[in-house]
Amino acid sequence: MLKPILLVEDDKRDLELTLIALERSQLANEVVVLRDGAQALDYLRREGEHAERGVGNPAVILLDLKLPKVTGLEVLMAVRADPVLRSIPIVMLTSSQEESDVVKSYEQGVNAYVVKPVIFEQFVSAIADLGVFWAVLNEPPPGSLKARRHE
Repeated sequence: MLKPILLVEDDKRDLELTLIALERSQLANEVVVLRDGAQALDYLRREGEHAERGVGNPAVILLDLKLPKVTGLEVLMAVRADPVLRSIPIVMLTSSQEESDVVKSYEQGVNAYVVKPVIFEQFVSAIADLGVFWAVLNEPPPGSLKARRHE
């Protein structure tokens, strides 16, 4: 069974574009969509409305920086502080090109910082590449759960 991709995005347009791009990349992974940082933390910790979800972490978290309730940076810091979650790859997927946002994200342990391209085809290509890399090609750290690859 493939591990899901967790997409945390509050902007409706960016969410739709990201889902289209992931669909075009033809990944078989389920995409779990959450709209704010508080929901993301509940999902990851299996709390609140996500208390009954199955055990296991997502293959990757695609995380917007500017989220309501709990910001993307706060989600990143909480994940990196949690021994059960800290090895999950996190890609900050944002429109912010602020140097301070990039620096803070890397200081807190983000795996990649990707600025959302404005041109649709570039956006689709960037998301498809991200999905394939993190969900298929990336080798997770030793000891983490990994989906079996069909031979």
